[in-house]
Amino acid sequence: MLLKVMDEKMGLTRRMAEAIGDQRQAGKIDHAVLEMLRERVYGIACGYPDCNDAQRMSRDPVMKMICGQSPMGEESLASQPTLSRFENAIRRTELLRLGYALTDTVIEQEKKRRRRNPPQRITIDMDPTEDPTYGDQQLTFFNGYYDNWCYLPMVTTIQFDLESDQRLVAPVLRPGNAKGSLGAVSILKRLVKRLRWAFGSVKIHVRLDGAFATPEVFRYLEDEGFSYVVNMAGNSVLQQYAEPMMKEIRRRAKESGRTEKMYGEVMYQAGKWESPRRTIIKAEVVVCEGHDNRDNARFVVSNMRGTPKSVYREYTRRGDAENRIKELKDGLCFDRTSCTRFDANQFRNLLTAAAYILYQELRVHAKGTECADAQVWILRERLIKIGVVIRESVRRILLEGPQWYPWLDIFRRIALRCT
Repeated sequence: MLLKVMDEKMGLTRRMAEAIGDQRQAGKIDHAVLEMLRERVYGIACGYPDCNDAQRMSRDPVMKMICGQSPMGEESLASQPTLSRFENAIRRTELLRLGYALTDTVIEQEKKRRRRNPPQRITIDMDPTEDPTYGDQQLTFFNGYYDNWCYLPMVTTIQFDLESDQRLVAPVLRPGNAKGSLGAVSILKRLVKRLRWAFGSVKIHVRLDGAFATPEVFRYLEDEGFSYVVNMAGNSVLQQYAEPMMKEIRRRAKESGRTEKMYGEVMYQAGKWESPRRTIIKAEVVVCEGHDNRDNARFVVSNMRGTPKSVYREYTRRGDAENRIKELKDGLCFDRTSCTRFDANQFRNLLTAAAYILYQELRVHAKGTECADAQVWILRERLIKIGVVIRESVRRILLEGPQWYPWLDIFRRIALRCT
């Protein structure tokens, strides 16, 4: 019920349903697009990511109620075959509109929330991740980096000022052999345009993994005047620059018996770059008892001011964005892309992203409680999957919860904040 309220406040599933054209004959329709979309999004959010789960969830009283049906009525929600046809009927133009609807809904919600206290800086994090594939899915390829057959989805999040949470705005599924930066500039252009519309001339800061260290990405970031920190894979030239520092750190680590590190910087120009760029060097030797000392030189390209140590620490903060990907995978099965058609799997990614956005909104309403920083699966166990008795009369539907429910106070506080 809480997820349903979050959805109604944001208008997320309704907006996504409007992006889907219904090609079915009106006289033969039993389940509207909005109903099927909600059944899938709410099902994924509740821990039922497969269409096969509809075999029993389509008759679940609460699921029927939040999807717009009478909980005790004889009619059921869409079955597994119907939902599978729904997923595979999505066209590529509709996927584009669905992605826009998801992005715009999140940004507009944040604009409303921050109208009295607009942000000073918005940080954009982009990160590719592995989605292992099994079977005959379209556009699955062997990826040498992950040593597996997979898709390579890219997840984009935004962070306001120094807040701890990153809001998911643009998940994109890509073939397993996609170049790491494929689609990055296009996504950034679309996203920045919407952020400028919502927040004016707010400062844009971008943090990227090493897969995005390409001339095209750097050129776009610098032409737009964004600050950035981008990881850079080590090569023989950079290793040569780092070697004097590494010698000193090896000596320190040998003397102290502890992990040692130091920071420096050089002006480095790769072969395809038009000009040299500031490159931060972290020289580190990792000491682990029972193992040989291990060299760990890292490199980050940035146009930010500040000491090398402070710039590198800014890059390491993107680890929080990687935690959002873990939540998507472990909590909502973001990588459950078992459809044959690539477009159907992209649709599944968007459905999972919609479920995650509802949980992020739930976390916002849980501020000041024990659930404010809880992971998706903890929120689901404490606030979503609660056994109730349903009583339906002519005038109302009554849900009777358990007498001893340890999270009742938090549930009540969140519910009252939603009214």
